[in-house]
Amino acid sequence: MYNETMVTLQGYVGGDLTVRQAGGATVANFRLACTPRRRAKDGDGWVDGPTQWYSVSAWRWLAEHCAVSLHRGDAVLVHGRLDHRTYVNKGGVEVLDLCVEATVVGHDLSRGTSSFQRAQAPAAAPAQQAEASAA
Repeated sequence: MYNETMVTLQGYVGGDLTVRQAGGATVANFRLACTPRRRAKDGDGWVDGPTQWYSVSAWRWLAEHCAVSLHRGDAVLVHGRLDHRTYVNKGGVEVLDLCVEATVVGHDLSRGTSSFQRAQAPAAAPAQQAEASAA
């Protein structure tokens, strides 16, 4: 984990989440829209800057929690490792995709309210339960 680029982003969930299994682990993916607001040059009000889009992936328990907690349009904070990939789209144009592998995701409480429910720890396998009770 040395020399990783870690970022914290504030934005809105830009579409429906997709959830899938990859290598035996759950992964949730969604797009995050971040639109900066700046004071207008004339000092009269605020103006929106260009929207920046990020692809966010969350793994394992975080993925499952995102799947039941996040919806299109939700204001969220995302913290994780920044990466990028390039590909050629259907129109033949090379695209740069900024990707964040999330380590933390939460609702942005400066934009609304939320309710928290603690996740239950997964049940131990029967063999682990037997070992724990024997110890």
